[in-house]
Amino acid sequence: MVGRPVKQERAERTRAALIQAAAKLFGEQGFSGTSVVKIADEAGLTLGAVYFHFRNKSELAREIVFRQPEWVVTPRPSEGLQRVVDVSLTWACQLLDNPILQAGARLVWEQEQFNSPDENSHRQWAEIIMDDLLVAQRRRELRAGTDVQALSRLVVYACTGAQMHSFIETRRADLPERVVEFWQLLLPAVATPATARRIELSECRGRPE
Repeated sequence: MVGRPVKQERAERTRAALIQAAAKLFGEQGFSGTSVVKIADEAGLTLGAVYFHFRNKSELAREIVFRQPEWVVTPRPSEGLQRVVDVSLTWACQLLDNPILQAGARLVWEQEQFNSPDENSHRQWAEIIMDDLLVAQRRRELRAGTDVQALSRLVVYACTGAQMHSFIETRRADLPERVVEFWQLLLPAVATPATARRIELSECRGRPE
């Protein structure tokens, strides 16, 4: 009975080490440039350890991409439209130095290589954002007639595009500023005037203190 938790803890550490190693390599070299052998070497583990936890590098890539929302945790509680803003700013700020988020940002460009047609990280994020926008709608934070489904897609598209351009031009150094800029333009169009005035938009509101 004593050995079981220890074995489980060791397995969890190994799995976490593999995810960290894969994230580093995917972020630097992309999906095509990364091999299972490289991941094992980076983690200091055997190929057997890799295949014990993941069937192939595609499964590792999906793990990193589809668990992105779990790693984007806002440090302050919020609801409705403020939460949508906070999630986007948390993501933008943490992307500056989080290898797993950086790997996810790189892998979404290549996800057709490891995802099936019915899997889509953009759709996943849009559904998450739409849940908060529905809360905002019930709280009467959005202008009447706002299409929350279209708005959720727009937020995802804008953040994805901002990330791509920011990476090309500044290696993401100005990404939080770009996300703030996006919200400054969008909020007056979709939020009620009172809501737009009270939304907090500091560049790294999402960065843990």
